[in-house]
Amino acid sequence: METLDKFDLAILNELQADARLTNAELASRVGLSAAPCWRRVRALEEAGFIKGYRAELDRQKIGLGVLAFVRLDAERNTGDATRVLEEAVRQLPEVISCHYISGTGTFELQVVAQDLDSFSRFALQRLINLPNVKDLHTSFSLGEVKASSTLPLGHLQTQGSPKPVSPPPRPAARSKR
Repeated sequence: METLDKFDLAILNELQADARLTNAELASRVGLSAAPCWRRVRALEEAGFIKGYRAELDRQKIGLGVLAFVRLDAERNTGDATRVLEEAVRQLPEVISCHYISGTGTFELQVVAQDLDSFSRFALQRLINLPNVKDLHTSFSLGEVKASSTLPLGHLQTQGSPKPVSPPPRPAARSKR
């Protein structure tokens, strides 16, 4: 799949809004018949544009009332030390997002917890004890203004004609040792 056309973009928009659409409903919404729509969805999946489908949960309703933004400073920023820290962070389900950042700090984490006490225990028992962690700096969300996983797609088209889009690179296969 070399380029995304108007049908591909429409499919991506519709599935971002409601991934539970039946193929027939999706086809109707984007102006295709069912079989070509299904083939396009499969091609988008295989090319890596669609990474998966999941339910979006309300963290408040499942008892995770605290959202913390934690800047993590690493002791050393060598390749091996950073990889060990990355893997340790990946193992923590309370960390819902982790990004390398510019400026002060090494990583910015988003962490969820039931309440301030449970966050405090998590930070003191788990985060500060991760390998290669020098310091933590935490800010708490006081209220959510916008939280969306829907990505804008308008930049992929110009004046009604689609821009060529290369599929994302496939992750390198890891060898088993």
